Amino acid sequence: MTGPVATVSDRFAPAPSGTSGSVPRLRAPRRRHSADKPRRSVLLTALTALVLLYSLVPLVWLAISATKTQEGLSRSAGLWFDRDFALWDNITETFTYNDGVFTRWLLNTLLYVGLGAGGATLLAVLGGYALAKFDFPGRRAVFAVVIGAVAVPGTALAVPTFLMFSKMGLTNTPWAVIIPSLISPFGLYLMWVFATEAIPTELMEAARIDGAGEVRTFFRVVLPLLAPGIVTVLLFTMVATWNNYFLPLVMLKDPDWYPLTLGLNSWNQQAATAGGDAVFNLVVTGSLLTIVPLIAAFLLLQKYWQSGLAAGSVKE
Repeated sequence: MTGPVATVSDRFAPAPSGTSGSVPRLRAPRRRHSADKPRRSVLLTALTALVLLYSLVPLVWLAISATKTQEGLSRSAGLWFDRDFALWDNITETFTYNDGVFTRWLLNTLLYVGLGAGGATLLAVLGGYALAKFDFPGRRAVFAVVIGAVAVPGTALAVPTFLMFSKMGLTNTPWAVIIPSLISPFGLYLMWVFATEAIPTELMEAARIDGAGEVRTFFRVVLPLLAPGIVTVLLFTMVATWNNYFLPLVMLKDPDWYPLTLGLNSWNQQAATAGGDAVFNLVVTGSLLTIVPLIAAFLLLQKYWQSGLAAGSVKE
């Protein structure tokens, strides 16, 4: 057979030396290695599922139990409904039982959280900003004190605080709960670290060059940058004050000044006293109502909280 016959191997063979033309080559398809695919850890997935169950099962039990009567709590399974759905009756009875003292406890808790957690957040913001952006004598000593205070549990300071407040005549008053709540070493440390990364020193110097004083620089320049950190500290201090039990137990004797945690515990202990009424359905319903404001706060402030936790993670 005469004439050149071009085969596939001839067409894509390397060009002979001395020729100027380039001959295309076949490229083998790229194979995806197993390393390119995201790994899935069975153990990590199982541990995450266990943590999820550990977190959700008590909430599910609380929500289901709040729909039961006092008799229904004992005759039905814990994680299933009773034949009598009494959620709305339990809520109404919770707010009207014992002359509506639950409303008083709720207002007390809001007072302690508003003044205690709000004041603790304000002091943490001011102190953290000063420690992060100003140099003054004793700064290292303050840092050591703050770190040491973070390691001390609040329950260890409750009895010494009670002895001090009893000499001052502040026990059995709201100030015995509010004043200790104003101090948050963890919140101060968190704002210190956040302010160090979130506030550029050059921006503060530019504001001062433009004629802004320290107060105006703080409110107009620094405070908007600290918003995510402020929300994060506020959530932590709010939850700590809302769930505080031991400090009010030590400081307060008058039930009219009880927070929700102490008041619901007094209802729970009624069944163990002579002639006391067992109102476990009201305790469960009150506990469900107690966590609703915390869940709402987390949902409303979630975007600020997440941005605060992620601040400083990207280097420009």
